[in-house]
Amino acid sequence: MAQTISPPKVNKTATLDVKLRDVVKAFGESIAVEGLNLNIRQGEFFSILGPSGCGKTTTLRMIAGFETLTSGELTIQGRSMEGVPAHRRSVNTVFQSYALFNHMSVWDNVAFGLKIIKIPKADLRQRVGEALTLVQMESFAKRYPTQLSGGQRQRVALARALVNRPAVMLLDEPLGALDLKLRKQMQVELSNLHQRLGITFIMVTHDQEEALSLSNRIAVMKEGRIEQVGSPSEIYEHPATAFVADFIGDTNLLSGQLLAGDLNPLLVTKSGLKVAIAPPDHPDITQIDVSIRPEKIYLSAQATAEAPQHHNNCYPAEVKHTLYTGPHIHCIIELPTGEQLRVLQPNHMRYQPGDSVYVSWAAADCQVLVSSSAS
Repeated sequence: MAQTISPPKVNKTATLDVKLRDVVKAFGESIAVEGLNLNIRQGEFFSILGPSGCGKTTTLRMIAGFETLTSGELTIQGRSMEGVPAHRRSVNTVFQSYALFNHMSVWDNVAFGLKIIKIPKADLRQRVGEALTLVQMESFAKRYPTQLSGGQRQRVALARALVNRPAVMLLDEPLGALDLKLRKQMQVELSNLHQRLGITFIMVTHDQEEALSLSNRIAVMKEGRIEQVGSPSEIYEHPATAFVADFIGDTNLLSGQLLAGDLNPLLVTKSGLKVAIAPPDHPDITQIDVSIRPEKIYLSAQATAEAPQHHNNCYPAEVKHTLYTGPHIHCIIELPTGEQLRVLQPNHMRYQPGDSVYVSWAAADCQVLVSSSAS
């Protein structure tokens, strides 16, 4: 039976492990993080997602203690981190580059931090053994990092962080250096590890699929600010802004005026395309963006015989491009008004460029967003 590392002792009455209030980080005149507010719950897998340069890694480094706050407040388990150096915080960081010592064995790499704090040798042996067993690397204890694969080195990096029994595990693009197949495998292992340990994981990534598949909640960042915080399904199905809709997975964004319709409200684009949409939360707005996910759009050879009955929108179109990806085919189709849409089809739907089709989708699948150009 595999041994496990005992989770750290925490205040069971606390609901938050990490709290950031009005946090600002400036590098000279450049603002990397501005007015950041986050509540990260005890035991959750929380991801900070965004494009390069959005401030996500800077945020992680402030939690770790590698960067100081310009202003604002950061607490870990209810304790202010002002003036607390990195080595005295109950957090450990796993980096994309692994940051292992190549001249040390796997065992010595994992034991390094414990030797620094001079714990008794018997405890050290037990804790290193537990950590290596937890990541299934106990049989590699005598090897050196250069003798390991990328996935094995990442497991050693995880063991080295876990051996210190942190309250919070920080993951900085932890799987970014792995190939696609190994990355998928390590995602499953990382999720299993989190569930077995029950401690708080905070991961920084630019990989949308990785964040969606691993996280309890996600914060999407743009230019140093939080655009939206929510569960993966909330972020994907109900994006708060056009940026979130476009950044999380593929989407089609249409912009235009909101008008009344006979049955549903209408989005009318500049080209004159009229799209039936679900009633927006703020009916007083007039300028809107609409997000339609590619998998919500249906292609058919005929307008009525094949399209689902609940589809409020149906238009003739032409297939412009197709991309075969195995399970699916990505199609670019063009409407008579000039709009181009991305459509995700099952791989048995073999439309070709130049084919005339009908494209349809339901009003309920149009996610209404307040336009960035709205007053």
